[in-house]
Amino acid sequence: MDGQMSTSPKPDTATLSATSDREVDIANLIATIWRGKLIVIGVALLALIVGFVYAYFIAVPVYTAHATIALESRQEQIVDIESVVTGLSSEQSSLNTEVEVLRSRGLIGDLVDDLNLTEDPEFNPALIPPPRFSLSRLVALIRPGDGDEPDAEAVRDDVVDNVTEVISASNVRQTFVFRISVVTRDRRKSAQMANRLAELYIDDQVDVKFQRTEKATEWLSDRVSELRIQLEDAETALKSFSTSTDLISPEGLFAMNRQIKELRDRRSGLEETLATSEAAAARLEANSGAEFEIRAREAEDTLLVNLLPDASAGDPRAQDRFNDRYEDLRLRAQQEAIRAKQQLAVLDRSIIELDKRIERQSTELVRLQQYQREAEANRLIYEHFLGRLKEMSVQEGIQQADSRVLSHAVVPSGPSAPRKTVIMAMALVLGTFGGAGLVLLREAAQNTFRAPEALEKLAGIAVIGQIPLIASRRRKNVLKYLAEKPNSAAAEAVRNLRTSILLADIDNPPKVIMSTSSIPGEGKTTQSLAMAQNLAGLGKNVLLIEGDIRKRVFREYFELDTDKGLIAVLSGEVPLSLAVRHVEALNCDVLIGEQSKVNAADLFSSERFQAFLDDCRQHYDYVVVDTPPVLPVPDARVIGQFVDAIMYAVRWDHTTRRQVAEGLRSLANVGVKVSGLVLTQIDGKGMKRYGYGDYKAYDSYYSE
Repeated sequence: MDGQMSTSPKPDTATLSATSDREVDIANLIATIWRGKLIVIGVALLALIVGFVYAYFIAVPVYTAHATIALESRQEQIVDIESVVTGLSSEQSSLNTEVEVLRSRGLIGDLVDDLNLTEDPEFNPALIPPPRFSLSRLVALIRPGDGDEPDAEAVRDDVVDNVTEVISASNVRQTFVFRISVVTRDRRKSAQMANRLAELYIDDQVDVKFQRTEKATEWLSDRVSELRIQLEDAETALKSFSTSTDLISPEGLFAMNRQIKELRDRRSGLEETLATSEAAAARLEANSGAEFEIRAREAEDTLLVNLLPDASAGDPRAQDRFNDRYEDLRLRAQQEAIRAKQQLAVLDRSIIELDKRIERQSTELVRLQQYQREAEANRLIYEHFLGRLKEMSVQEGIQQADSRVLSHAVVPSGPSAPRKTVIMAMALVLGTFGGAGLVLLREAAQNTFRAPEALEKLAGIAVIGQIPLIASRRRKNVLKYLAEKPNSAAAEAVRNLRTSILLADIDNPPKVIMSTSSIPGEGKTTQSLAMAQNLAGLGKNVLLIEGDIRKRVFREYFELDTDKGLIAVLSGEVPLSLAVRHVEALNCDVLIGEQSKVNAADLFSSERFQAFLDDCRQHYDYVVVDTPPVLPVPDARVIGQFVDAIMYAVRWDHTTRRQVAEGLRSLANVGVKVSGLVLTQIDGKGMKRYGYGDYKAYDSYYSE
């Protein structure tokens, strides 16, 4: 153990990067795990033993059998009826669907029924008799009604669930091959279940197709019957309409349209003739009393033109002939107009009659064509469905599955689980990680101090001493041990502490040294006695003062023949020289404490106490003051203002972080500076148990 003064500086600059901090953290983590290597090894060995026991004595061996099914993605159909019985698609979604079909409750239920797995104890735990003393038997005794037999359907459902858990199906990547895996406790049963499930899957495909075909055939039969009735009704309506109307055709209707066009053309000509005849008759009628020249010009008749000279000359005979001719032309013009009117009226009636006939026959032709189309459409639909029905009837007898068994499952030669080597390896790995986690968890939950580095990190003060635990039932034997074994680890630790405290300030070496702690029981008094003994061993004149006048434990270490002590000296009752006693075990003077009616803190705050310490400085080389703990009473905070150096004891793996922090804070609040921390009562075996094995190695090397 190296108890020399530690001057490890704190990183008070910003030169350390985040990467360095991370490396330090990792190093600390590894160091923590290494210190707890015994725990890690122990947990790993324990896990290895548990894994060995489980793999070889507890785990039930199971056997895995595999059957493979190939999907026929391009199946040829004898009859073209893809809309009803198409093969499976090669899309990934279809392949995934088939995987789920293989593990469907319906198919697994068929497997359970086919192999009578409800009578297999592996899948029906109810068949396994419960132990003689079990909770289920106790419940059955208390509540008899709960022991009723479950219904068969519930038992079957539970068995189906259990069988589903041992069956897995997967699609071999980039192929149309499905693999069925069954894991049971019986090798033959695994192979039998895998093969039977593959067969049931293929049978199910055929059954599904047959059911679809049968359903389609039934539907087509009903549909064909309906279509036959509709076709018969349409043909009857067509026949009835054809017999109830004139024989018409599109060609006859076209001829009638052509005829009415000709009639309309003739009527246009008659209208012009009628207009001309009426105009001529009106003109002749209007000029019937006019002169011969006018009538001859208006009549535009050759005979009148020839008779005009004679009639104009006054020839009576010529005039009579002229008049007769003109009258005959007038009457003829009137008759032509009347005849034209009569012909036009007859033509109009013919046109009207023909137009009505055309309209009637056009309507009847449209209806006839509609009846014909309906009949033809019904005939085509009927023939189509009739053909499909015949195809479906043929297809019913030639259904094929979309898959085939590529390879049947064989009886496995050995169990697939437990994989003993893997289990033990995993147990070892998990045990190692678990042990490391336990060490880190223990370290994270650590609230005391086991290493000086942790104490220095919390306090920001160097650890100047590490005092090992001295096994002794009586306190006075501690001094005897240090005196009789000057080369022991404890003696060397005290010498290192002495060296560190004396070198704390080389320019002004301390003369008055105070020893204190956070709480009682941390070894501060033993530290004070050992320090005084060690300083006296240098041939120095040393005074040991019992500053803890509340407890006064010095008499437990040695016997003194005086009742006068510190209070008597401070009160002036006796001088210092008469109050002190020389103790041979320490080879120094000792001033014991006395009970005082005055408050101890007030007593140590007085000028008398300060003057007393000044007087001690004059008569002794070193003065060691043992004070009470800091947290319970304020005495140490008062005395610490008048001393040169302070040793602050922290008990190893006992004093909490909060107690140390509060104790140091209480001293800092009154301006008292601690010279160094001392880790006391260090248990070497405990250090080794916690992983600090190097402590014992250093200690044994220098204490031999």
